[in-house]
Amino acid sequence: MQTNSPSRSARSARGPRDPRIPRSPRRTIRLTRRGRIALIATGALVAGTAVAVPLLTTDDEGESRPTSLVIPEGWRATQVYGAVDKTLALPAGTTKKSLAEANLKLPNDAEGNPEGYLFPATYPLGENPTPEKLLTAMVDTANKKFTGAPVAAGAQRNALNVYQAVTIASIVQAEAAAKEDMGKVARVIFNRLERGMPLQMDSTINYALGRSTLKTTTKDTKLDSPYNSYQRMGLPPTPIANPGDDAMNAAINPTPGDWLYFVTVKAGDTRFTADYAEHQRNVAEFNRLRQSASEKAEAAK
Repeated sequence: MQTNSPSRSARSARGPRDPRIPRSPRRTIRLTRRGRIALIATGALVAGTAVAVPLLTTDDEGESRPTSLVIPEGWRATQVYGAVDKTLALPAGTTKKSLAEANLKLPNDAEGNPEGYLFPATYPLGENPTPEKLLTAMVDTANKKFTGAPVAAGAQRNALNVYQAVTIASIVQAEAAAKEDMGKVARVIFNRLERGMPLQMDSTINYALGRSTLKTTTKDTKLDSPYNSYQRMGLPPTPIANPGDDAMNAAINPTPGDWLYFVTVKAGDTRFTADYAEHQRNVAEFNRLRQSASEKAEAAK
């Protein structure tokens, strides 16, 4: 559901026309075949403007050199690759090309794609750092976080495997405007999946197009892509970003509730509802505030 922060568009406004969609008789999570669907994080809107954060030290000759690399929550794999290239002063594309030699310990469902498993944290470069070493450290950290008893048990409790839980966590990371919203966003995802409703989030389309934008058009929602959650049912075939601990916890412990829609009307005011008409009113308020802010900005020029 879009518009989880004031900067996001009212994606959920394009939700189903009839809010009284009957619950699917199947209570288990519906998933599409791999490659059919994936969501992208609006968190990537933030991540898209972020930059690599190397921690520097000064050597004996007075030159600064990086000693660690900070990977923020919600970055896409492509952003991580670029950050590693930049930090290690390598030609663009080097880290991505190194995947074939990295021998990363990814789950079978990942099919070699580390998206979701490049865990956000601070990574020391050590002596003679290489892309392979850094990527391995990130994936090993993710495996320690994700394969432990709490996550495995939480995934099973929600009729998921761990990879599916990571995928939901990546959506939560992208969509939630604040930590306190994460559990509710996760519940919206579960509620929509259980009812056989498409997720309908702009973040998926942004991921498909490799962009970070606040505007999604009707044409965008008709995009022929496995990452178009307006057209495709179920979860994405892969995570859409790299989630942190809070998003993962929300994915396995969603807040109880019947919500199907949410929109951040203004900073600190994210509204969740199961009523489509109420949601439309919330979206209308969001649009009014956004239009007013745009007009004020134009007038100030």
